[in-house]
Amino acid sequence: MGTEDQRGRITIDLFSTLDGVQQAPGGPEEDPSDGFRFGGWQAPLNDPAVGEWVMAGMDGMDALLLGRRTYDIFAGYWPQHTTGDAEGVIGRLFDRIPKYVASRGTPRLDWQGSMLLGPDLLAEVDALRDKHRNVHVIGSIDFARTLFDAQLFDELKLWMYPVVLGAGKSLFHDGTVPASLRLLGPAETSPDGVVQLRYAPNGEPSVGDMIAD
Repeated sequence: MGTEDQRGRITIDLFSTLDGVQQAPGGPEEDPSDGFRFGGWQAPLNDPAVGEWVMAGMDGMDALLLGRRTYDIFAGYWPQHTTGDAEGVIGRLFDRIPKYVASRGTPRLDWQGSMLLGPDLLAEVDALRDKHRNVHVIGSIDFARTLFDAQLFDELKLWMYPVVLGAGKSLFHDGTVPASLRLLGPAETSPDGVVQLRYAPNGEPSVGDMIAD
């Protein structure tokens, strides 16, 4: 096992509305569960600055860590999009690097380089830090909740869009384990109002009293 300084990093990447909804940003069929009717909410706000941030964040990525639903979406799309400029760069990267999948079932994983994680999920995820330098969890809200509650991540990266939906899946839900976060750098804001925020886990929340005697 490597020391903490030598171990790789796990980053959770999520597109989010202002009210914390991260469900189905890419399209109507991405995740219509629970009657969600705003699938594709990100598409009208296709911000070039966000594209630049996403590409910069992929620098050095050497593994993907995905929930089953997101894996199926990616496996159905990215292997057919490996040519061209920005999209092709992402497609070629995803096609090349290992893909680790969390699932309670035994899905067929036909995309090259795909592996199913075993039942000791948290231990296996933690062990990936000794195999890879830069592991990314993209989307995969239910799986990301598990990692957040276990504080098994090194960076939470949120792209906050100026949209409020009022309902939908969120990383933060009833029953979320209380946690404190530490800002890793100044927030960045795009011309269209998208804000990039980067946080690291910072233990349990502390409390105090704002009213002085």
